[in-house]
Amino acid sequence: MDKIDEIVEKIKLLSLLEASELVKRIEDTFQVNVSNIQPVTGLSSNLTTTQQTPESAEVKEKWDVILENVPADKKIAILKVVRSITGLGLKEAKEFVESVPKIIKQSISQADAEHIKQQIEDAGASVVLK
Repeated sequence: MDKIDEIVEKIKLLSLLEASELVKRIEDTFQVNVSNIQPVTGLSSNLTTTQQTPESAEVKEKWDVILENVPADKKIAILKVVRSITGLGLKEAKEFVESVPKIIKQSISQADAEHIKQQIEDAGASVVLK
């Protein structure tokens, strides 16, 4: 076991108060401020969202609304919204909601897609527009 592994193992044994004191001492000793440090994952996600692909430069005319996630405690409310949007019967809507991810509407305008997305998200589900 190398030094770093030993240190990490010892840090795991510290209480929250002791860990807080350790952070303060590290900041004082090395003259750093750890509250300014951002995780690397945040940096990479910012880079990917700022890069434009040729596909994103095009204006998309038709959208698909995809039901991604249905929390169990919100299933009834989501079921009602799905029924009103799709016109499905109770049994079909129940099967639809339980078999996510599933396309709710295909090839619709962006305004309609946004409206449907808002309705479903208000009921508690996760929705993606593609």
